[in-house]
Amino acid sequence: MADLVATDRIRIALGDYPITLPIKKNGTTETGGRFEFEDIVPITKAFKPMIRKNAYDISEMAIATYVQARAFDKPIWLLPAALLARFQHKTIVSNSEYSTLRPKDLEGKTVGIRSYSQTTVMWARGILSAEYGVDLSRINWLTFEDGHLAEYSDPPNARRAPEGNTVAAMLQAGQIDAGIMGNDLPKDDPRLITVIEDPKGDSKRGYESNRVIPINHMVVASQALIEQRPEIVRQFFDMLVASKAAGHGATDAGLDINPIGIDTLRHSLEAVVEHCLEQKLIDRRLTVDELFHDKTRELGR
Repeated sequence: MADLVATDRIRIALGDYPITLPIKKNGTTETGGRFEFEDIVPITKAFKPMIRKNAYDISEMAIATYVQARAFDKPIWLLPAALLARFQHKTIVSNSEYSTLRPKDLEGKTVGIRSYSQTTVMWARGILSAEYGVDLSRINWLTFEDGHLAEYSDPPNARRAPEGNTVAAMLQAGQIDAGIMGNDLPKDDPRLITVIEDPKGDSKRGYESNRVIPINHMVVASQALIEQRPEIVRQFFDMLVASKAAGHGATDAGLDINPIGIDTLRHSLEAVVEHCLEQKLIDRRLTVDELFHDKTRELGR
């Protein structure tokens, strides 16, 4: 990243959500041209260059990827604001033309996933283990992409699919038993049904039991920006807070899915760390406070 003090141009990578759209629309003007928003679609394409090359000053980031980045001491740090969250029970699907599977039936089967460390997959595996007693080590995971961190290696029960395939295509062809898919789930194939029989009801019951908001994406800033220009990080964070306060936050099943502040996020972040540890995405338990730089830990308090 260029010398921030000299350039004073802040490159920002954000997706389009109710909470971010006002910032992307007005942020450049409000900061006198300081904030420059990158046009990246889908926003997931920003994650690998941010992790590997520190490509942006501020970036949206998948939470499982960030936890791994912290474990590997990458020079980026979390801001306490969630941009995207969703209940993941509906993402585990099978092809009813070939079989109707329930969660425990997945043991011994092959399940397609975009990458082993994908956040949606992390949550879905956590659900299978914690809520349905599925032994994750007995599932054969078929991956289609590398994870965002070059230093991470998938576990022995994960293997790579042949080049040129997708989770959806192999599931539709009956070449795998099930798949975990979020936005890439085909909407026009009635054969693809959820493995969890009542995903909406079970997600509600799961939340009533564990009180965990399944965060997908949060925001990170480069260590250089945080340490050289903490007032800019504060300015950006305050814009998120103001956007939500103006009514631009989002809900799912009546729940706030843009929680802000460490105290509000703590319980859900603890669940993220536990799932990452159980699934061998990280090799030691991180505390929530370790996820934040000294200069970002107090934001939102």
